[in-house]
Amino acid sequence: MGITIQDIQKKKREGKRISMLTSYDFPFAQIVDEAGIDIILVGDSLGVVVQGRENTLSVTMDEMIYHTMMVSRGVKNSLIIGDMPFMSYQAGIEDAVRNAGRFLKEGGAAAVKLEGGSNVADVITAISRAGIPVMGHIGLTPQSVHSMGGFKVQGKGAEGAERLVSDAKAVENAGAFSVLLEGIPMELARRVTQELSIPTVGIGAGPFCDGQVIVLHDLLGLFDRFVPKFVRRYAELKKVSIDAIRRYREDVESGKFPSEEESYK
Repeated sequence: MGITIQDIQKKKREGKRISMLTSYDFPFAQIVDEAGIDIILVGDSLGVVVQGRENTLSVTMDEMIYHTMMVSRGVKNSLIIGDMPFMSYQAGIEDAVRNAGRFLKEGGAAAVKLEGGSNVADVITAISRAGIPVMGHIGLTPQSVHSMGGFKVQGKGAEGAERLVSDAKAVENAGAFSVLLEGIPMELARRVTQELSIPTVGIGAGPFCDGQVIVLHDLLGLFDRFVPKFVRRYAELKKVSIDAIRRYREDVESGKFPSEEESYK
């Protein structure tokens, strides 16, 4: 058995940082797993970085299950979390529990993630009681992009900060095993991390969270339509890929590929 929920929670107690990345298919899931990442999130961000959409709102449950199945086939150790897409849990608790269960039963995930704070506490409780571990997600929640007026930093000002702390505690009390903090000031993330007993994982939330997550395609330089401030590129695979494909095209056009050594006799 690979990394478990208990292993993730133990890391917080021992002061060890948690690594988390997104992945959406079999080959990249293998790579991320072999690199030793603790958690793989099959994020609804696939709608933007894989499907080319403007936001995540149109991603469906069936699409999420399809990608989660691919990821689970490539993973031996990392903990896999399926990201519950827009309207898979907002319409009612029965639907929420059923959809969450699909990630485990069909997708091969070990847990689910869903966006929201106090407003989804009852949903988190119901899913958790069904034996499905839940990661919360507060702060900048992309599925609420329209009501937030765009992708803006959340929790600024005393009132906003208190509201976010209240959401974090509501998520913890509802039974979540961890919570993702997105797009919030780093000192507020530090406070939330200190006040919660469950691990926090940050994205655009500064260095004081218990763990960090970014989108794999951002890390590898495969997606450049926009680059958030919090992204650090560790490679430029888009440039490398374009160069390799261009050289292939040139070899085909010049007759250098395939050679006799690359042909059957």
